[in-house]
Amino acid sequence: MTGPAGSVEFLDVAAFDGTRLTLRRWHGAVVGAGRGTVLIVHGVGEHGGRYDEVAARLGTTGWRVFCHDQRGHGLSDGSRGRLRRDDDLLEDLTVVVDHVRSLAPGPLLLLGHSLGGVVAGRFVAEARRPVDLLVLSSPALDPGLSPAKKILVRWARQLLPDITLGNGLDPRGISRDPEVVAAYRADPLVHDRISPRLAAFLVESGPRVIRAAPAWRVPTLVMWAGDDSFVGPNGSAEFVRTAPAGTVTGRCFPEHRHEILNDVDRELVFAELEAWLRLHGQEPGSRFVPQRGGPPPPS
Repeated sequence: MTGPAGSVEFLDVAAFDGTRLTLRRWHGAVVGAGRGTVLIVHGVGEHGGRYDEVAARLGTTGWRVFCHDQRGHGLSDGSRGRLRRDDDLLEDLTVVVDHVRSLAPGPLLLLGHSLGGVVAGRFVAEARRPVDLLVLSSPALDPGLSPAKKILVRWARQLLPDITLGNGLDPRGISRDPEVVAAYRADPLVHDRISPRLAAFLVESGPRVIRAAPAWRVPTLVMWAGDDSFVGPNGSAEFVRTAPAGTVTGRCFPEHRHEILNDVDRELVFAELEAWLRLHGQEPGSRFVPQRGGPPPPS
């Protein structure tokens, strides 16, 4: 997602299996003493370089911002759109969280978009590491596939887990802003590849996060698009409906397309995010009592 955010530092992080992951750290954006750290988890086919505007907005309200390119994406190593194991992205996030905490101690907020929302949601649901706050942007809790297609994905995962195909998504579905769509199409680091193993991860992970919702303990903001052709909006709505109201806040933007932080009228989305952070985040110089952990893993 576009826009200036000060200088960006690129760090190499070795994943659990040695795969090189690129971690972006934005500098020059934080104003004041700092409120904590945001780690962005991006969506399928994209990369952290598309989140400059998000980093800038968060930086002006006192947050340090990082984003790693998930394996098979952006500047990170790995075959495009392919996983070696079902839980690769979760294992990678565990390593990245540990690295980010070593660089920037204090409250940690995960911000996951689309595929990244599922990864961040499962990470919290399984309590892989302590997380203080969670924000989900159009999370792929419902991948928008018919029951027959879900069966086909699972079948393909068993027979041809590593073959990659085009994901079939129309870039016009990301935003009503034609400049955003044009930049997405022209971005050499964006790809449309997806393997059956990665598709099966999406199909199976969303329901796991939703099943964990009734026991959710980490303060969470879920924001989703009403006009989303990439994922099913009902997944976000169901998660919010079944989670504790005092812990999880939900907001649907009916006219927005998939990338709500990159659509026209994104000021409405940023305003919602910033208002929620004022209620739940640390103000510089104030006391902050983190609510760590997550619900137990669903059986």
